[in-house]
Amino acid sequence: MNKDYYKILGVEKGASKEDVRRAFHKLAHKYHPDKSTGDEAKFKEVNEAYQILSDDKKRAQYDQFGAAGFSGQNGGGQGFGGFSGQNGGWDFPGFNGGQGFEFDLGDIFGDIFGGDRGQAKTKRGRDISVDILITFKESVFGTERKILINKIGVCDTCNGSGAAKGAVLKKCETCGGSGQVKQTVKSILGTFQTAKTCNTCHGRGEIPEKKCPTCGGGGVLKKDEEVRVKIPAGINNGEMIRMSGRGEAATGGTSGDLYIKIHIERDETWRRSGNDLLSDVKIKLTEAILGTDHKLKTLDGDLTLTIPAGISYGEMLRVKGKGVPNERGRRGDLLVRVIFSTPNKLSRQAKKIIEELKKEGL
Repeated sequence: MNKDYYKILGVEKGASKEDVRRAFHKLAHKYHPDKSTGDEAKFKEVNEAYQILSDDKKRAQYDQFGAAGFSGQNGGGQGFGGFSGQNGGWDFPGFNGGQGFEFDLGDIFGDIFGGDRGQAKTKRGRDISVDILITFKESVFGTERKILINKIGVCDTCNGSGAAKGAVLKKCETCGGSGQVKQTVKSILGTFQTAKTCNTCHGRGEIPEKKCPTCGGGGVLKKDEEVRVKIPAGINNGEMIRMSGRGEAATGGTSGDLYIKIHIERDETWRRSGNDLLSDVKIKLTEAILGTDHKLKTLDGDLTLTIPAGISYGEMLRVKGKGVPNERGRRGDLLVRVIFSTPNKLSRQAKKIIEELKKEGL
């Protein structure tokens, strides 16, 4: 069978070695037999494709002759890795000193065995997402808001240590003060030794002789916290503000992040286009013919807009520097569209005047 190794890994024929590695990494996670989504046949097929496409010489041979060029190497795992009596049944080139894998298998299957290259992962608190509604004017000029969040936070009594005031810290007997507990995991790939965070001291290596009475020694607890959010000028509707470390706390670990999604109220007069502000001004027909001064309400206050005589319907007038600030603080413009309508009914005098204008060729 002439297998399409590029299709198996889901990459283009001109994909780089890094793209091939990432694709294999992802699929190996998915199809590993120890996972709920595992598929032994596909796992073997993905490995086979990777062994060819990650090797420049083999890849060039495959591109020229196809998979048929490796027909003599496909039996029992000599070229690509197959099933044997070692390593929990699987034979991977490069796993026991051979050639093939250019990276640590622990990097691929670390999440399966509960470790990361043999090291315990640092705990991290949960991220939090909240929504804020602001006015159109606040979105243009920026503002500050205070929000109250109920979350798991650091205990104010012990400042996260979990110890009662004046309590002495002693070495954790469970982990011997290292903060990590080693464990042996057996899998289809063989036996692995990994490390996980000690559940007794939560990775600190020490425990207090007397626990904090407020948090019970955990260092964290559920509480209300007021957060001050600075909303930058020129923010768009739907944008997210990320506040690092302001999410939920984790015992013996780092806090998650706080994400604030911005919603902007509609303005009765103005709408936004990039860094410009757009609006319509309705005037009388006579004002369009003769020109006029129109009082315009802007976000900076009232200003007088001079409308020139003989302006056309829908013509745009520009007021520079009164729009939305950009990242450098430079503001866009106001763009005002002038509209007017013809009257449905005319008095005798008005009609007479219009007829005189008609004679003038207007």
